[in-house]
Formats: sequence, structure tokens, C-alpha cells
Amino acid sequence: MGSLHKRLEEYAGSDYYPYHMPGHKRRLFGEALAPVAAWDITEIDGFDNLHDAKGILHRLQLRAAEVYGAEESFFLVNGSTSGILSAVSAALPKRGKLLMVRGSHKSVYHAAYLRSLEITYLLPGIHPEFGCMLAATAAQVEQALAEDADIGAVLIVSPTYEGLTAETAEIAKSVHRRGIPLIVDEAHGAHLGFHEGWQSNASRLGADLVIQSLHKTLPSLTQTAILHVNGGLIDRRKLKRFLEIYQSSSPSYIFMAGMEEAIEIAAEGAERLFGDFEKNWKEMLEILGGCKALRFLQEKNMDKGKLVIMDGTGSLSGKQLYDKLLNQYHLQLEMAAGRYALAMFTIGDTKEGYERLTKALLVIDSELERGHRSLDDGELHGRQGQWTCPEQRYPLYEAWDKETERVPLEKAVGRVAGGFIVPYPPDIPIVVPGEIITEEICHYLQECVKDGLTVQGMEEQNCQMYVEIIK
Repeated sequence: MGSLHKRLEEYAGSDYYPYHMPGHKRRLFGEALAPVAAWDITEIDGFDNLHDAKGILHRLQLRAAEVYGAEESFFLVNGSTSGILSAVSAALPKRGKLLMVRGSHKSVYHAAYLRSLEITYLLPGIHPEFGCMLAATAAQVEQALAEDADIGAVLIVSPTYEGLTAETAEIAKSVHRRGIPLIVDEAHGAHLGFHEGWQSNASRLGADLVIQSLHKTLPSLTQTAILHVNGGLIDRRKLKRFLEIYQSSSPSYIFMAGMEEAIEIAAEGAERLFGDFEKNWKEMLEILGGCKALRFLQEKNMDKGKLVIMDGTGSLSGKQLYDKLLNQYHLQLEMAAGRYALAMFTIGDTKEGYERLTKALLVIDSELERGHRSLDDGELHGRQGQWTCPEQRYPLYEAWDKETERVPLEKAVGRVAGGFIVPYPPDIPIVVPGEIITEEICHYLQECVKDGLTVQGMEEQNCQMYVEIIK
């Protein structure tokens, strides 16, 4: 039991009467609240204040920094989104210039909008077979910095949603030679660095600001995350100011107690938990290596835990594969894209979890092999448009405030987008406000709809898809 959890439990069993928020007064009015309501408190005496931490929360954050090798760490109760907003806002002045990976989470774009930033994009490219975004390389960052001396900060994503990791240490050196900060969206990497079988985390690799979603890969509640800061390139007073702005003024103590325990579980049980994880992962991959029709993304810079699955015969799209596993085998995957589906594994998975998916994939593979159909180059490479960078007519901070109208998708070609168009998951924009919608983009979005993928920023009306464009 963590120290905050213990304190909450002791307080719940005391005779202190709550003349304060929250409104349930630690009594059990609803069944959903029953297990946790007694621990759900506000910033009362003896429990510190996240936005001015000097007591128990300060100690917990110091411990988190120690575990992750950071100089300072901050609990995030509004998810990695609040950390990314705060990091970008603190790293650059208004109208500053950000070099960012095009395939960044939409929260990076939101930060650029709020701070009126100019954006220069890193285009790492896409995987030639699976069609997923590749991770940034040091050479790409070095070239971009050499071409634009006005860049004031760099933001990369590592690991990517599909588990590909960037050359973070080399990128940090390149960025620091210019005297500017490196921000790493490590939302999918809160587990990194706990075991020798895994890569190190971005804080230990030289990044100035690192944002991790604890809930994605550690045993923590949804919406819990952490931000780490290192070095002298970030004004920490400004960072704390933005954390106050973008985070709730009523942080959940249940969240924070869970965050403490998740970090301690990973740190104290690393040898056993990550050892079992690695053993089960390798055994599964060895068995799946015998598949004839199904293909699995395997690269040197691949993080353990992300199983990217593609039907190499072209019979099943990513969504069809996803649906087959869900409906026939009751296996709920993380997401589906055009060509592939993604399953995630963590220290929380059981042996049964590995075995059920392995058996299901072996059956599917045998079915596909019997009905084999060759996948031609057109099908294999036809969906690369999602990672191209459309021409920009207006900067984001201007475009998103302009008057818009809704038009059918096919009539939007050549027009300027007035809103984001974002497949979810992974919540990475295909079109950003101010960019020109091309025929290629239109075709790709039509395919997404046809495949049954969820795309935010489009609405269906009278069997037609409408998008928002600038008048």
C-alpha cells in the first residue's frame, strides 16, 4: 500500500466530519462510488496541494523523479494532454517556432493554437509495408534545424502509437547544440527503463521535457500521467504556471494515490514483472513467427508490448481483422487502421491473455492461408497519404478562428480546412485547420469511412460525409 493510499484509508476511518467538498461527503450514495468515495477528498489539512506541493505530494513527486531519473517530476491528473499543453507553452514564447513530428497527438496542435506558434513539420515517413508512421531520426532533426535558425524548440514522439522508438539521445545532442529544448511525447513509454530488456526512458536520454501516460502502460487509472523536467533550458516557474492553467484545481486524490502505487509496483517488482512480461512476449512472437498469411511489425527500434498485425494476403483490412478478433473471439484490441490492427501488452497481462490471442491468430492465419490472395503493390502502398503534409494556406492560429461552412467531402477538394480531421484512435490529425484538402486526402478519408473507422471532424448527413472548410 502506498503512503498516500494509507493516509487516505486512515482518514476515512477517523471521526473527522467533512464540512467541505466533494458533495458526497465521503458517504456512499451510489453503487459506482461505493469502493472509493471514502477516500475521495479535496485539499484539506495534512494532504498537501498539488499546485503548491510541500508535503506528502511533494515527496511523492520527488520519488517519481528518482525512479525515472528526472530532476523534477509533476503528477498530471488531466492526462498527458495537460502535460503536453504545459510543456509546449513553457518551452516557447507566443509566436515562437516549433519543430514537431507531423504525426503528433492533437494536443500538440492545440498548444500551438493557444500560443499562436509557427509550426515546422518533421516528416519521418511511413513504413513501406504497414503504412504506420515511422519514428524521427537524428539526421532528420539535424537537417531541419540546419534549414531554419528560428526554431525555438523540438517535439518528437517516442515510442509511436505502434511502438517505434526515436533516436532520442542523438536528437537531444543535436537540439542542445542549438541551445534549445527537446520535448518528448513519451505517452506510450511510462514503462521504459525499469528493466534491462527495455530501452531507457527519454529523461535519462537527455530530453528537457518528457510526458508519460502512466495509464497506458503501467497499472494506473485512466487519465493519470506525469511530466518530467531536466536541465536549465526550461523556466520552471513558467512551467508550473501553465500546469496550474491546464490542470484541474481540484485534483483527484484517488488518481494520485494510484499513481504512487503504479510507480512503486513497477520499480519494486521490476525484475519479476518485466521478466515475466519479456518471457511471455518472446514466447508469443516465436509461435506467431510460424504464420504464413499474417504479418507482424518487427523492427530493430521496436518497443516490446505493441503487436501490430496485418493480413499479408489483402483479404482483411485492419478493421475487419479487429472486428473478427472482437466478435468471434471476444478479444478487444486497442485500435484498427487501414492495413493493420494493434494489440497492447503490459505487465498487467496474464499468461491466458497471451495464449488466447496467440491461438486466435493461428486459426485466422490458417483460414487466410487456405483462401490465399496475393497483395499487389497498389494495395500495399495505397494509403500513404495519411502521413503527407498538405499545403498550408493559413497558420493554424489564424485558420481555426475563421468563419467556416460545411460542405460534402468530395466538394472540399482544393478548399481550405476550417477544422481538424482526426482518425480516432490514434488521435493524430490528417488535416489541420488552414491546410488545403487534396484529392488524395479525400480518397483516404473515404476509405476510412468505408472501412468503418472513426474519424472526428466529419459528419454524416443524408448518406454524405461533410467537412468544415473556411468560407
